[in-house]
Amino acid sequence: MSSQNEESQAQASTDSLSTPCQTPKGVHDILPDDHDYYTFIKKVIRHRARQAGYRRISTPIFEYTDIFARSLGGATDIVEKEMYTFLDKKGRSLTLKPEGTAGVARAYIQHNMSQLAQPVGLYYIEPHFRYDRPQKGRYRQFWQFGFEVMGELDPCIDAQVISLANKINEDLGIAQLFDIQLNTIGSQEDRQKYTQALKDYYYGKERSLCEHCKSRLEQNPMRLLDCKNEDCQILAELAPKMAGYLSKESIEYYEDVKEYLAELGIKFTENPKLVRGLDYYTNTVFEFWDAKEGAQNAIGGGGRYDGLIEQMGGPSTPAVGYAAGIERIIAHMKREKIRVPSKDQIHVFVAQLGKESRKKCLGLIEEMREAGLKTIGALGKGSMKAQLKLADKFDAPYTLILGITEVREGTIIIRDMRHGSQEIVKFDQVIDELISKIGEENLDKYSPGELIY
Repeated sequence: MSSQNEESQAQASTDSLSTPCQTPKGVHDILPDDHDYYTFIKKVIRHRARQAGYRRISTPIFEYTDIFARSLGGATDIVEKEMYTFLDKKGRSLTLKPEGTAGVARAYIQHNMSQLAQPVGLYYIEPHFRYDRPQKGRYRQFWQFGFEVMGELDPCIDAQVISLANKINEDLGIAQLFDIQLNTIGSQEDRQKYTQALKDYYYGKERSLCEHCKSRLEQNPMRLLDCKNEDCQILAELAPKMAGYLSKESIEYYEDVKEYLAELGIKFTENPKLVRGLDYYTNTVFEFWDAKEGAQNAIGGGGRYDGLIEQMGGPSTPAVGYAAGIERIIAHMKREKIRVPSKDQIHVFVAQLGKESRKKCLGLIEEMREAGLKTIGALGKGSMKAQLKLADKFDAPYTLILGITEVREGTIIIRDMRHGSQEIVKFDQVIDELISKIGEENLDKYSPGELIY
C-alpha cells in the first residue's frame, strides 16, 4: 500500500470518528410526520394510475452502468457527473439508478412486453440516486414517481399523460402553483439538422460560453438553450429556433398535441427553449414549472422517446412518459400549508395496576386492535399518575383504567381525556362502547382477503 493511500485511509478514519451521528450529506430520514405525506401522495398516484389502466412496475435499485450511459447520453450532466457507479466483485460496472425510464425500457425489452396488448402502461414509485449539489427539494437519494406508455405513437396519448400528471397535482392541492411548459424538439432527423445549425451558430462564440456549455457544444448543443448563465442566455435568444428545422410531420404532431390539450381544458405555455436534459427525447417535451420561480423549482417533466427502446436493443417502439420528484411536491404542499389525512392517531390508551390487571389487559388490547381500535398499552410498572401523563403525550382521546377492584368486579373505567370525565362499564362490553364513541367510520380494520394496498 502506498503512503498516499495510507494517508487517505487515515484521514477517512479520522473523519469518520469526528463525524457526529447523522446522515451523510444529501440524504435524509423520512420521519413519521413526513410519512403521512408520502402515504397520501402514493395513494393518489395509485388511484389515478389504476383509473387509467396502468400497472405498477419496480426495477432494481442498480443496473449495469451501460443501461444509463447508452440511454441518457454520454454528454448529459447525469452521466458525466451525477451517477453513483461502482464495480462489483467480478469487476462489472454497476450504477444506482439516477432515473426511472431507462430501467423500465430495459424491462420492456427483457420480458418481451412487445408481445402484450399495446400500448403497455406502467407506473413506478421508487427511490433514485444522483450525486447532485444538495439544495431545496434536491437530494442525493430522492423519491420519484413516473408513468411510461410504450407501444403506441399518438399525440392523444401525450395529452393524456400530461392530463394525468395535472390531475395528480389537482388531487394534492398544488396544480394552481405550476405552469405547464410545452415544446416539440422534433424527430431524430429534425434534431440532427438542428444540432448542426446550433454548432454552426456557436462556433467562434465559445469565449462567451460558461465552462459547462463549452463542453456541451460538441456532444449536446441543444442543452446550451436552457443554460441559466446570463451570457449563455443572451446567446441562446439569438440562436436558430427549432421551429425552422421541424418536418411537416413533426409540426402536425405538435399541433395535434396542443389541440388535444385544449380539448381537455389544460392550459400550457409554449416554450421553444425547453429541450429537457436527456438525449432520448423526441417530439413532445413538457415540464411543470413553479409559477413564481420557474424552472428552478420545477417538480417534474417528461416527453416522448420513440427511439430509446430500439437504441437499447429492442424492437422499434414509440413511447412517452412523465416523472416527478416526491420531495419537491411535499415541499410545495408544506409551503401551501396543505394538511394530509393521517391514520396514525391512537384511539385508546390502556392503563393498569397489578399483575392480574396486566394479564387481563394483554388479551383486551389484542381484541381491540382486531376490532379496528388503534390501541397502545402501558404494561410496565409505572404509577397510575405516570400512565395518565403518558396517555396525554400520546394524545389518546380515551384511556381505559383497570385495577384490582375492576378485575374483581369484572368492570373497567373509560376516561374521556378531552373532557376529564369517566364512566364504569362491564369489561365484556367495553369494545362495543368504545366503537360507539369513536365511530365505525374511524376504525382501522380489514379482512385478510381484502386488497389493501
